[in-house]
Amino acid sequence: MNINEIHDLNLAALEHEGYEVALKNFILFTTYNDEIILAISQEHMSISFDYLSKYEYLYEVVFLDEISFEKLYNKFLELRTDKQMADIQQEQQDATSSDEDFNVSEFLQTGADILTSEESAPIIKFVNSLFYKAIKKKASDIHIETHEYKSEVRYRIDGVLSKHIELDKNIMALVISRIKVISNLDISEKRIPQDGRTQVKIAGKTLDIRISILPTFYGERVVMRILMQSDDIPHLADLGFSKDTISKLDKVLTNSYGMILVTGPTGSGKSTTLHAILQKIVNIESNIITVEDPVEYKSDNINQIQVNAKVGLTFASGLRSILRQDPDIVMIGEIRDTETASIAIQAALTGHLMFSTLHTNRAPAAVTRLIDMGVEKFLISSSVLAVLAQRLVRKLCVHCKTEDTLAKEYRNEFDLPKDLVLYKDVGCNKCNFTGYNGRSAIEEIFLINDEIKHYLKGEVDDITLLALAEKNGMITLTQQIKQMLIDGTTSLNEAIRTGIK
Repeated sequence: MNINEIHDLNLAALEHEGYEVALKNFILFTTYNDEIILAISQEHMSISFDYLSKYEYLYEVVFLDEISFEKLYNKFLELRTDKQMADIQQEQQDATSSDEDFNVSEFLQTGADILTSEESAPIIKFVNSLFYKAIKKKASDIHIETHEYKSEVRYRIDGVLSKHIELDKNIMALVISRIKVISNLDISEKRIPQDGRTQVKIAGKTLDIRISILPTFYGERVVMRILMQSDDIPHLADLGFSKDTISKLDKVLTNSYGMILVTGPTGSGKSTTLHAILQKIVNIESNIITVEDPVEYKSDNINQIQVNAKVGLTFASGLRSILRQDPDIVMIGEIRDTETASIAIQAALTGHLMFSTLHTNRAPAAVTRLIDMGVEKFLISSSVLAVLAQRLVRKLCVHCKTEDTLAKEYRNEFDLPKDLVLYKDVGCNKCNFTGYNGRSAIEEIFLINDEIKHYLKGEVDDITLLALAEKNGMITLTQQIKQMLIDGTTSLNEAIRTGIK
């Protein structure tokens, strides 16, 4: 039978209770002459009949040629997706009906905001809703993952991934193709990684999205990083930094040359802190240039360079070029190797205020890391002004947190009082059922004073440096996470997750 002979395809057929499972077995519930029939194909006949042998359907079974069956099958997928997207849209409308700034119905119907005029396409609506939900939930990344039998979307919120929705693999393939289209990537290429960017306009505000697509065993995996504008960069106090730390930083920032390092593991907010510092000291008299990988915060008053290893633009080569641009302040996204470290140290010694990051757990460990990279100790003592180590700690939702009785046996790890009441996460609709709402930065600032410089003339180790820093008044990360536990603002599980003891 030809596809043109089957008509009156509607959602009534899709609402049949056995339709979803039948579709997975290549059996299509459709209508012909106002009667429901089952359409199958020669190619998938064995799978279809195996399924039909287990159920007693009173409907006529009709064979379609391969082309007709494929067209009808795709039409079913489209209609099912449209229905799913309508449900998602309705859910978002219900959740945001009182929101004055973001009207989801208007957002999903405004083609200009998402670089398209095809407002009716369900896949386009779904991709649009992904961006909208990400902004609404304050997510930093959107993950699309393809597994053997399903695909799912997850958001990284407050540093932790949480599941958003699960979809059929065939539908997700269309979603990924749409993402490739808006980021100018090759939709036919599924064998090699691809990187791109796109812009999304929501309620008059433009967001940059960095897109990475990676082929995996079961299909493509997509990660979309939401890049912020300079207007979105918080102040140090808003990040949760203590008045003592801000005061010490302010004194260090009065120097016209030298190096300030920010350390911590991936995802600890180092880039945000560096940009917050730069926005604090930016002025019309200074030439500020950065080399970043990637440029995560677009700023109108700072000259930003994007690393591009394919054409030889690395941190080291970019830094060399920057120093010929008569800069006053330089920021390098990360010191990864000996070459970059040496150039950065020399720049700090020759009249430039230098900012960068390192991957160390504690602030004093930055000194030994530079030594391991081959930087002479006397150069470190002459150039490094301060090292700021930080973590981002999730704060418990005040609406649903409850007493944690099981955590009592772990009090000794953080030297907590025996009668202290600890709290744990529960989850409610106020916190998207995560148990946490927002994050706060905790930090330790290690100042290179005369005593530290004298110590650097001999053998150096992390433990002694940490002891000297505490002796000179450094409030450690351990002390601050302990205080958060005492105040009941975070849980013991979160404190353990940060790796601070």
